[in-house]
Amino acid sequence: MRDPVQAVHRENVYGRSLNACAVEVKHWRSAAGEVAREWGGSRDVVETVRLGVSELISNVARHVQNPRCYLRMMRIGTEVTVQVFDRCHRLPVVGNAPDWAAESGRGLWMLREMADGFGCERTLRCAGKIVWFRCVLPGGGR
Repeated sequence: MRDPVQAVHRENVYGRSLNACAVEVKHWRSAAGEVAREWGGSRDVVETVRLGVSELISNVARHVQNPRCYLRMMRIGTEVTVQVFDRCHRLPVVGNAPDWAAESGRGLWMLREMADGFGCERTLRCAGKIVWFRCVLPGGGR
């Protein structure tokens, strides 16, 4: 369902409330990639944003009982930060190296390796969590 409860799209902020489900991942991946491109993202930045949004929303659909979540992208200076808020207080565990034979567990590790910053934290009063990653735009240095 693409009928967001809350939508924000300003010059440096993009946000959507959504229901995380497998059939909608492609839509949100495309939308986030387009925003990153509009903000001056290189091909690599756009692809990292697309991959990251796919992974974060897929994880909500797969691992969180309540599929309601919020996707937010912010451009601050020469960086794009992508955040997904959900209602599960369990933080994901990202190890030092994935088990390549396992059926899952590689996506967040790959995202952490590709992005310029990555993290997760509980929201105020542990009502849920935020998983985020950051990419430096061209000309922003690394």
